[in-house]
Amino acid sequence: MLPDFQVRLQQLTAEHENLVSAQNHARTPGNGIFTRWKNPVITPAHTPLFWRYDLDPATNPFLMERLGVNAAFNSGAMLWNGKFILVVRVEGNDRKSFFAIAESPNGIDRFQFWDYPVLLPETTDPDTNVYDMRLTAHEDGWIYGLFCTERKDTSRPHDLSAATAQCGIVRTRDLVQWERLPDLITYSGQQRNVVLHPEFVDGKYALYTRPQDGFIEVGSGGGIGWGLSDSMENAEVRDELIVDGKVYHTIKEVKNGQGPAPIKTPEGWLHLAHGVRNTAAGLRYVLYLFLTDLHEPWRITHAPGGHFIAPEGDERVGDVSNVVFSNGWVRTENDQVFIYYGSSDTRMHVATSSVAQLLDYVKNTPPDGFRSAASVAQRYALIDRNLKNDRH
Repeated sequence: MLPDFQVRLQQLTAEHENLVSAQNHARTPGNGIFTRWKNPVITPAHTPLFWRYDLDPATNPFLMERLGVNAAFNSGAMLWNGKFILVVRVEGNDRKSFFAIAESPNGIDRFQFWDYPVLLPETTDPDTNVYDMRLTAHEDGWIYGLFCTERKDTSRPHDLSAATAQCGIVRTRDLVQWERLPDLITYSGQQRNVVLHPEFVDGKYALYTRPQDGFIEVGSGGGIGWGLSDSMENAEVRDELIVDGKVYHTIKEVKNGQGPAPIKTPEGWLHLAHGVRNTAAGLRYVLYLFLTDLHEPWRITHAPGGHFIAPEGDERVGDVSNVVFSNGWVRTENDQVFIYYGSSDTRMHVATSSVAQLLDYVKNTPPDGFRSAASVAQRYALIDRNLKNDRH
């Protein structure tokens, strides 16, 4: 017997509406640095039913899912017309990623996708895959989206996993019409995790880069770079300075990259980045913070040791396990900070904090001592201080 089309549609609709309207709840007491929230803010199931199902009983009598969604993660973020906006990396069951906008009235729940995904123009060399867009509202008046564009490595025609990564660039004024600009030109190999600084520096556009030798392996590259370009219409970085490099036996021994555009504070530019290290179970991605000089954004002034956010609980499970990754955060008018991060290349979460909390953290958390003895000395100092205060 054929399933009742209308009954099944009602069940699917109710399930979807319950998901997107569910209230989120803070996980307290937390660590005092940020607050995690219990539910992911975006999952594959948040995508509209009419993206996935043919809703015509004449052409889909079983109400089968025709175009499945495998993952929804790694989102750029901004405030727009009073709403929290995520430009989500949506990955179909066919492994191809695309961008789609979801909005929320409060930034912690009730995210709903716009009716249509982003219609991303192509260059004369079409992208095979696109992902991980960073949004920057630049002082030139444009909103820029910088993302990774993946193409087949034609120098290795018989290796069907060989690819190249470069920085694609789009800009918009309304988040609806997107203008594609030529890919970023650099002279340091492949590029991922490129981010546009929100202000001009010496009259030029400033970019955070991540040069690497291969598509996945950074080789002799790696580290967060800094470079200047005369324009974004034909963006070109001739010289790259490594601002924050890889370091042995740390959270960023394999590679690291800038997350979203930094937040400007009176005490400097606040940066969110990801670091990658090796483990016996594979690579582990975590997030960390650092602060750079207000007038020289390429110069680090404070760098706390260790991770800021690491995968926890169900966040460790997904298509690429043991990963948290962020390319979007939002600072509100009252200096609250909403940190959006993907977990295990599958779903999106939010953590909330404030500029004051994050500055306290980056300024007062000890730096990495790079040796076990130094770590013990830091902990001894904290214990000693606490016990002395307790006795008094």
